[in-house]
Amino acid sequence: MNVPDPAPPGKKRGGARAPRADALRNRDRLLQVARAAFAAGNDTVSLEGIAREAGVGIGTLYRHFPTREALVEAVYAAELDDVTGSVPGLLRRLPPEAALRAWMGRYAAFIATKHGMAETLRAGWASGRIATPATRERVTAAVATILARGAEAGSLRADVEPEDITVMLLGVLLTSTAGHTPEQTERLLDLVMDALRPTDRER
Repeated sequence: MNVPDPAPPGKKRGGARAPRADALRNRDRLLQVARAAFAAGNDTVSLEGIAREAGVGIGTLYRHFPTREALVEAVYAAELDDVTGSVPGLLRRLPPEAALRAWMGRYAAFIATKHGMAETLRAGWASGRIATPATRERVTAAVATILARGAEAGSLRADVEPEDITVMLLGVLLTSTAGHTPEQTERLLDLVMDALRPTDRER
């Protein structure tokens, strides 16, 4: 039986080149810096500044992300994966009501990052150059998972629709980007949590 020769380092069989470890590190570092920059700033954040902060040349950034929209799309996808994928870990570490409050804080950080990319995202979605993600559906599914666990434990209300919570959070967080202080946003999220705890009559 003929056994194919092993692929040389950095290559897959069939001629496709596997990403080198240093290239993957550079891409991860660029995403990390871009996420922080978009959360702290806005769509005027320069790609040159992101490359410089990541410790790479602008050519390296363009090899990974040929356009500003490509970088924004990758940052948005990574943030959405993080916020929706954090639920199992939170539920392993915390009681459901504490997990939900911690998740709300993580979701607030996601909204802050999205605000810094808003113009590029809107233009990219409108033109079709950036794929439209099922953000709301994924966020509501994350809320539903925690809510169901809390209702089972008796620490969260069982008569609330997950979509209603998503709407409340969007109301708090989208208006908070227009001038609320971080402290006020935290107070508003605490009020949302108060509305989700069962009353003594419901326990």
